[in-house]
Amino acid sequence: MSPIEKMINSMIDMLSNEQTWISIGEGIFKIFAILIVMSILIRVGKLAIRNIFKVRAPSSLRISERRETTLIKLLENMLTYVVFFVAAIMILSVLTIDVKALLAGAGIVGLAVGFGAQSLVKDIITGFFIIFEDQFSVGDHIRIDQFEGTVEEIGLRTTKIKNWTGEVHILPNGSIMQVTNFSINNSVAFVDVSIAYEGDIVKAEKVLQELFEKLPEKYEDMIKPPEILGIQNLAASDVVLRVVSETFPMRHFYIARQLRKEIKLCLDEHGIEIPFPRLVMYSRNDQAQEKPKLNAEG
Repeated sequence: MSPIEKMINSMIDMLSNEQTWISIGEGIFKIFAILIVMSILIRVGKLAIRNIFKVRAPSSLRISERRETTLIKLLENMLTYVVFFVAAIMILSVLTIDVKALLAGAGIVGLAVGFGAQSLVKDIITGFFIIFEDQFSVGDHIRIDQFEGTVEEIGLRTTKIKNWTGEVHILPNGSIMQVTNFSINNSVAFVDVSIAYEGDIVKAEKVLQELFEKLPEKYEDMIKPPEILGIQNLAASDVVLRVVSETFPMRHFYIARQLRKEIKLCLDEHGIEIPFPRLVMYSRNDQAQEKPKLNAEG
C-alpha cells in the first residue's frame, strides 16, 4: 500500500470515529462559550466602571469631571484589551496549541521586534504622560499642529480629535509636540461697535452699559456683565468702541454673535445711528460750465 493510500485510509478512519466528532463539537462549543463570556465580561466591566464614577461624590472642580471622562475611556479600552488577550489564550488552548511554548516564542520575537518598534513605545510613553499630567481630556477643545477640534478619545497610543465639520483626526501620541487647550480657562468674546461721528458717544456708552447689566440673566454662558473698554479706533467714517465679555470656555463665539444682535437692537431703540459707507459724487460737466462763467466775470 502506497503512503498516499495509507494517509487517505487514516483520514477516513479518523472521520468515521465517533470520538473525533465529539471532540470537534466540544471544541466548537467551548470556543462559542468563551466568546459569549468575553462579550458579557466586557459589557459588565464597562457598566461597572461607569457606575463606580457615578457613585463617587461629584467634585466642584471642572477639571475633575474632565479627568473622569478620560479615565473612563482609558479603563474601558484596557479592559477590552485584557479580555481579548485572555480569550485568545483560552481559544488556543482549546485548539490544543501549546500556549506556554507560544508565549516563550512570542517573548523572544517581541524582544527582536522591540528594537524596530521605537515609535510604538514612544506613543505609549507620551500617552501615559498626557493622561498623568492632564494636558487635555475627553471633551476639551484643543489644537495640535494644524488639527483643531474636540477630543473624542485618548488612548495610550493614539488620540482622536473631531473637528466642527465632522472629520475625526487620529494622531499618534508620539507626534504630539505642542498642544493648545482652549477648554481649561474661561474665554473672552470681543465685539467692536461702530458709532457715527455725528452720534453721541457718551449716550451710546450709557445705554449699552444699562443693557449689559441685564445680559448675564439672559445668557448663562456669561461669567459677568460685558465691559466697554473704550474707543478702539477712529476710522474714516465711524468711531469704534471695543466691548469684551468673559464666558465659559469655548462659548465666546456664541456670546459674540448674541452681543452683536443685542447691541444693534439697543442702538436702534435709542435712535443712535450705526454708520454706513457714504459717497460724494460730482460731475465734470458742471465744472466745465463754471469755468467760462468765472472767466467772464474776471
